[in-house]
Amino acid sequence: MIKATRRFAMAGLVMLALAGCAAKAPVGPNGEPLQKLAVVTTSGEHQFWVEIADEEPERQRGLMFRPPLEADRGMLFQWPGEAPREQSFWMRNTPSSLDILYIDPQGRIVSIASHATPFSEAPIPSNGGANGVLELRAGRAAEINAKPGDKVLHPYFKP
Repeated sequence: MIKATRRFAMAGLVMLALAGCAAKAPVGPNGEPLQKLAVVTTSGEHQFWVEIADEEPERQRGLMFRPPLEADRGMLFQWPGEAPREQSFWMRNTPSSLDILYIDPQGRIVSIASHATPFSEAPIPSNGGANGVLELRAGRAAEINAKPGDKVLHPYFKP
């Protein structure tokens, strides 16, 4: 009986340990769970955790007043229900440089603005129709070899 009790106790500890290791989505600064996103380039599939900016106040605020992003983090701007159009971003009140990837409805990268200048109010155009924009830490697009035409995988985009 003692051996069975010890065995059940050990099994319970193992289950607790495994439950603690279960992959949970990290949370953003406002406590919202981040979503998985991947960028597929010639160097492979690169995973990121992204905040979603799909309402106007979130899109307006973006990454203003925020510290630099971690290498595996980003922000995905979405315009649900809207047709792709020329987009233009700026870096007002954004203290760290970013890479800005403009994305079409099928998840193809339209253009990339690398190392956008912090605090700049100069418009950064998409140079084509986009309905998604991914902001990453400056230099990440080059590190993963992202180019126009590469694919972004996220449920928002329809292949």
